[in-house]
Amino acid sequence: MGKMDTVDSGKFPEIQEILLEKKLAGKLIGHKLYYLPETGSTNDDAFRLGIAGAPEGTVVLAESQTQGRGRMQRDWHSPAAANIYTSLILRPHLPPSAAPQISLAAGVAVAELLEQYCPGRVELKWPNDVLINGKKICGILAQMKTAAENVDFVVVGIGINVNISKQQFPAEIIENATSLISETGKEISRQDLIIELYENFAKWYNKLLQNDFAVIKKKWLSLAPMIGQDVQILFLNEKVAGKAIDLDEDGSLIIVNGKNEKLKITAGDATIMKKS
Repeated sequence: MGKMDTVDSGKFPEIQEILLEKKLAGKLIGHKLYYLPETGSTNDDAFRLGIAGAPEGTVVLAESQTQGRGRMQRDWHSPAAANIYTSLILRPHLPPSAAPQISLAAGVAVAELLEQYCPGRVELKWPNDVLINGKKICGILAQMKTAAENVDFVVVGIGINVNISKQQFPAEIIENATSLISETGKEISRQDLIIELYENFAKWYNKLLQNDFAVIKKKWLSLAPMIGQDVQILFLNEKVAGKAIDLDEDGSLIIVNGKNEKLKITAGDATIMKKS
């Protein structure tokens, strides 16, 4: 891909690229920053950079996306100068089977960060949504490229609703989405939040690299109300129901169905079933 243009720091005064670069210099995550006024998708940009050999810790950060997407090819609403849209390039020495652990670590990192703003109200929803009071505030989309039997790189896309008001959400998600400004009643500095996000992600990612997934799993389970609950998982045209009992080492959700059989769920959307 060609050179990415950087945004004039006066156009979006709240995020100042030069200050960001200074704060992130030498850090594991963000030491190489591509800052864009608008792009199609930060994940697509980061994937192209990964193929071109961008080093681990390279990040793409955009003010808006025209083709932002979440899991299962859903659109991700990405208005300008309101939220965080970023993608991180990682090159872990992990087998491809362990790559889903990265998404879980990312969820834990975001949830712990948002706990500072909304203590006691942040939850994780399998596989990688972050909720506040049951409403989605963050989505995470990981994409992997393999080389032979190893991970070449993983792109982790993170979208956090920060200063978008309830009225700005599209009608189809307005009841199920929220933002930090909606939950706290005050505008949040996206510049500070971005720096904190990269630092907290690095903390949890390092635990993963040190073969400490057990700590990540424990933290994830502590923030996941669906464990112990009856859940329904939708994937394409399939539907599976059962009681969620645990998280497997590869990031799968373990459920027990009506026949008392243990099932490993590797993909899909899980929701807690409402009691009749």
